[in-house]
Amino acid sequence: MALFGRKKRPGTLRESSSADTAHLEAFAASRQGVEAFVEPRTAVTEATVVFVAADGEWTRRRIDGPDGAQKLARKLAIPVYDAAVLGYPDRMREWSARQKNNGSSPG
Repeated sequence: MALFGRKKRPGTLRESSSADTAHLEAFAASRQGVEAFVEPRTAVTEATVVFVAADGEWTRRRIDGPDGAQKLARKLAIPVYDAAVLGYPDRMREWSARQKNNGSSPG
């Protein structure tokens, strides 16, 4: 038996939820210059998207695949990139380093 009485089914991917989408929408609405970076799915997690603001603040959530990321980005009128091809902006790493130095956790 797994934690809290739930059994994890082998081979089951964690999928996105409406809470994931709501968080991404709120992040984009409350920050300037947000861009989306789509990450490929893994063995245990469906595709994810990282939203990065102009100051480098970022958040990562599950998304319904690259098509879902494209659809959400169009709805929010933000650019979307393939993280596996383009990588991540330097400002994201710089923001994370500042948070580490300040004792906060990123994402």
